[in-house]
Amino acid sequence: MYFSSIGALFLLVGVAAGAFGAHGLRERLSPEMLAVFETGARYQLLHGLGLILVGQRAAGVPGDGGLSAQSRGGWLLVAGTVVFSGSLYVLALTGVRAWGAVTPVGGVCFLAGWGLLARAWWPRR
Repeated sequence: MYFSSIGALFLLVGVAAGAFGAHGLRERLSPEMLAVFETGARYQLLHGLGLILVGQRAAGVPGDGGLSAQSRGGWLLVAGTVVFSGSLYVLALTGVRAWGAVTPVGGVCFLAGWGLLARAWWPRR
């Protein structure tokens, strides 16, 4: 799978988003909306690192066609990052509060993804 590459791309975009928020948006957004934007960047960075870990753990495992708990967990982290961070970016930049209702869907993807990864990585006897 491509989890390490996707994670690295998320980190690249997350660093750019963080810098953009700190330098380009500080005077354009309210403090509340700037905090929303920064939360999106923070979660993107954290889950980018998580995806690199997933990719490294999967490196020595033969292909499973994406059916293992590890693969499904990794894809849920990808979806969670896109939905959670993406909705917060759009909310902060547009001020359309309806995007806040989308954000929890990304959070559920994060929780489910980490749960599947815990299951996949639990030591077997």
